[in-house]
Parts: sequence; structure tokens; C-alpha cells
Amino acid sequence: MSNSSSITQFLLLPFTDTRELQLLHFWLFLGIYLAALLGNGLIITTIAWDQHLHTPMYFFLLNLALLDLGCISTILPKSMANSLWDSRAISYLGCATQLFLFLFLITAEFYLLTIMSYDRYVAICKPLHYGTLLGSRACVHMAAAAWATGFLNALLHTANTFSLPLCKGNALGQFFCEIPQILKLSCSHSYLRELGLLVVSVCLAFGCFVFIVVSYVQILRAVLRIPSEQGRHKAFSTCLPHLAVVSLFVSTGMFAHLKPSSISSPSLDLVVSVLYSVVPPAVNPLIYSMRNQELKVALKKLIQSFFCRQQ
Repeated sequence: MSNSSSITQFLLLPFTDTRELQLLHFWLFLGIYLAALLGNGLIITTIAWDQHLHTPMYFFLLNLALLDLGCISTILPKSMANSLWDSRAISYLGCATQLFLFLFLITAEFYLLTIMSYDRYVAICKPLHYGTLLGSRACVHMAAAAWATGFLNALLHTANTFSLPLCKGNALGQFFCEIPQILKLSCSHSYLRELGLLVVSVCLAFGCFVFIVVSYVQILRAVLRIPSEQGRHKAFSTCLPHLAVVSLFVSTGMFAHLKPSSISSPSLDLVVSVLYSVVPPAVNPLIYSMRNQELKVALKKLIQSFFCRQQ
């Protein structure tokens, strides 16, 4: 038995104990991480470089790419290092920092996705008021609110979680630090306080989810009233990437935390946790670039400009 004052490190759940598979895990995660860095980095650079993309939709997309980069960088490097060096350890401070940053970025990302649904709603359902409702100052304020809300949420949960007395060892059933796994180590009924905070956070997230659904119902109704097929296609092409990202984000997160305990197992939990914490930041750039002609044209110009300067 131990308490939180004597814990200096936590032990993360390894993907495998076989050395060859550990190295395979390292190279697989390295490939995913480099793809996420490249994809999100190109989106950030392209939007910042091309003046034609300085619009509310792309401003929010730039913020989303920044959050994705931060989110995946919070988790993967430590997991890759542990696999490479055949280790499970993460320091007490490192665990608290990882938990705070992941909560901060994942919460801010969900609020930003909610704001992006409002952007698409105004653009399609109230196009004449788009410049008024989504001016540059309003966009900055909304993005700042998403970042600030994520920061405050993460600060509250991290401080509350790590103030709990821990006396059930230091082994976590996850490959990164997250609240449910740390609560399992608590030996005090004060963990109910953190559960209460989690319920409040879930209710807020559910409210955002309802807002997104209602927004897209209104968007669908407005798009179906557009007389020309070309107009409907253009409207859908601006909405489908965001809808795909939201669907991936929500479905993987809900399955990870709401799946029945009867089908739960350490190996399945690891796979599911990768789906909601690693896959979305790596796949989001691909989703947004596949159907976005403006972004593809701007990216092509950026690459051509780069190679022209090298010659």
C-alpha cells in the first residue's frame, strides 16, 4: 500500500511485453506522429501564407490544426520513448502535466468544433449576416473562449484529481494518464467530488453535441432548398469535412468511455483509446484536404513557391 505523498512515478500500461512488438509499436506510432505533424503543419502554414484563406472558416481550421498538433504531441512521444527503452514509467509531475495538457487540448477542440458548426450554419442559413455575425473580432473572441474554457476545465480537473489520496499502487490501466485510471487508485470517498465534476463536464459536452446536431439539421434543410445542384454540392462540400471530423471525434470518444463493461478488456481498451486520442489528430488534415478545393489549390501554390525559391 502507498499514498500519494510517496508516489514519485506511475506505471503506464504497455502495448506488449515482447521486444520485437515494442519496436514495431514504436515505428508505427512514429509514422502516425510524423504524418500528423506533416498534415497539420501544412494546413497551418498554408492558411497563414495564403491571403485568400484568411476567412472565418479557415481561421477556425488553423486553430483546430494547432490543437490536433498539441494533443498528439502530448501523448505519443512518451509512449514511443517507453516502447523504445522498454519502460513503463512516467513521473508524478509528468503524469499531471500530460493529464492537464490532454484535457486542455481535447476540451478546447470539442468547443472549437461546436463553434465551427455555428460558422457553417451562419454561412449557409444566414449568408447575408455572415460578415456581421462572424467578423474578425467575433472569430478571435470565439476561438479564445474555446481555448480559455479548455484551460479552465483542465486546471480544475487536474488539481482536483491529483489532490486525492492514492493508496492502491501506481499502475495505470492506460498507455497515457487519464482521470478514470487515476481515480481507480484513490482510497478516499472524496473521489466522488471529481466524479461530480466529470458529470458536469459531460453535461456541457452533451449540450455542445445537441447544438451541433441542431445546427446540421438546419443546414440540411437549407441546402435541400437550394435550387441548383451545383449550389447544393458546394454547400455540402464545405460541411462534409467538418461533419466527418465531428463524427470521428464523438464516436470514438463515446465508445471509449461508454462501452459495456462486459466487452471490456485491457487489449480492447488500448485499441479504443488509440482510436479516440491518436487517430483523429492524424486523420483530420486528410479529411479536410480531400474535398476542399481551395485548400488544395493554396497548398499546391505553396509547394510550387517553395521549390521555385530553392532553384
